[in-house]
Amino acid sequence: MTDTAKPTSPESAKGTSSKDRVLIFDTTLRDGEQCPGATMTLDEKLAVAELLDAMGVDIIEAGFPIASNGDFEAVAEIARRSKRAVIAGLARAIPADIARAGEAVRQAPRGRIHTFVSTSPIHLAHQMRKTEDEVVEIIARTVAQARDLVEDVEWSAMDATRTPIDYLCRCVETAIRAGATTINLPDTVGYATPSEYRAMFEAVRERVPDSDKAIFSVHCHDDLGLAIANSLAGVEGGARQVECTVNGIGERAGNAALEEIVMAIRTRADVLPYATGIETQMLTRASKLVSHATNFPVQFNKAIVGRNAFSHESGIHQDGMLKHAETYEIMTPESVGVAKTSLVMGKHSGRAAFRTKLTELGLTLADNQFQDVFDRFKALADRKKHVYDEDIEALVDENLATSRDRIRLVSLSVIAGTHGPQRATMKIDMDGRTRTEEADGNGPVDAVFNAIHALVPHEAALELYQVHAVTEGTDAQAEVSVRLKVGERSVTARGADPDTLVASAKAYLSALNKLSAQAVRLHAQHVAAE
Repeated sequence: MTDTAKPTSPESAKGTSSKDRVLIFDTTLRDGEQCPGATMTLDEKLAVAELLDAMGVDIIEAGFPIASNGDFEAVAEIARRSKRAVIAGLARAIPADIARAGEAVRQAPRGRIHTFVSTSPIHLAHQMRKTEDEVVEIIARTVAQARDLVEDVEWSAMDATRTPIDYLCRCVETAIRAGATTINLPDTVGYATPSEYRAMFEAVRERVPDSDKAIFSVHCHDDLGLAIANSLAGVEGGARQVECTVNGIGERAGNAALEEIVMAIRTRADVLPYATGIETQMLTRASKLVSHATNFPVQFNKAIVGRNAFSHESGIHQDGMLKHAETYEIMTPESVGVAKTSLVMGKHSGRAAFRTKLTELGLTLADNQFQDVFDRFKALADRKKHVYDEDIEALVDENLATSRDRIRLVSLSVIAGTHGPQRATMKIDMDGRTRTEEADGNGPVDAVFNAIHALVPHEAALELYQVHAVTEGTDAQAEVSVRLKVGERSVTARGADPDTLVASAKAYLSALNKLSAQAVRLHAQHVAAE
């Protein structure tokens, strides 16, 4: 079987060649979006889903349809637009959830209902408050309901790795008999070790009758930093589907990262005789798109897609690289979509060169967005000697984040120094009307944020304020991340500018815009429910 084949059955997933096919189940739009502050708009979700589909992801878990009208609409629209991937909707083991998920994926060429229920003693006692027998009855009833709606049903045993093996086998057998075609045994809380996880799959597949009628799946969280190791151990134990997210985003410490799973299988084919259908040259592009959509920066030393993944500073490493690249690189930058060299852009660069650079970086903009980013690029080029790839990405990131903002920064001036107090004067445009305020603060950043509070009164608490330089040099752009929280709602936003204080103001205002947009959606959902 070739890497581009699309298995639809347990038999085809097992493969007929020396390399068994491993299905990639991406849950960036569901588990990834549950990461605090990572909420995406409908347009952002559609863009991510389109790229995942083009990249060769086998199953896209598009959302949790019962969670909100917005989630339902996103899953339904992704299902309508899908071309190759199976589109899955998540559902608790509740009839209303399953019906809603079935409706959401109804128009997909290939739809899946993914239903789950807890099985561990601690979950049954404190969350479910059900007996083992009651949960088995729930599994049989709800899986059968899902199978009546779609042919492709996945069942998950939440907290499988803390479930006694005898009871886990009983639950899996029940799910298969009821019609489940995929069985997911997740390490929900990131508790397992690789040897334990592999042994669990081997035991369940050996002990459960008709286990060969289902594809087994892994879903690992990274609480102990073992998500990738556990996922690969599960595959070695017989699983042929891996559930993962782009950049490893997700609940708490996140999920197994898609790009790490895929490249581990590709790079270590000598000990991992498996294959995926992923176009690996699109991995960096996917990473950047998800980072932009969620406003979650990718850590510099992130495996595969981090800024430093193919950078070498040490003299010894540089010497080795100059003599032979494989001395310190186990994969080529091109294999994951990173160019070897970077075209330095400057104030003399024209639109054609700039558009080519955007294409190289995997960035696509509408005509009006392109013009706005190009104008910002020229303004930045007048202030910097060289404009690097990271600068351009920051400009695009800012454009995508602010294109629909109600509140925009018009101007900012700050008086700072050793003799306080520091004072900020800010002008904003809010819904087409300009306002100006001055405010003092304990430092220039505090003065800027106090000015924003005077202009836009709010109750949001500042949870995170983080600054880093986009590139090297004293003229580097600053990229500021701000996280605001109101009640249970939390959003993260970024702003970039050569002036750190301006970047700080942009990030804070962008976060306020996101909170405002969330509030409007929640109000609309509340009204619709009445």
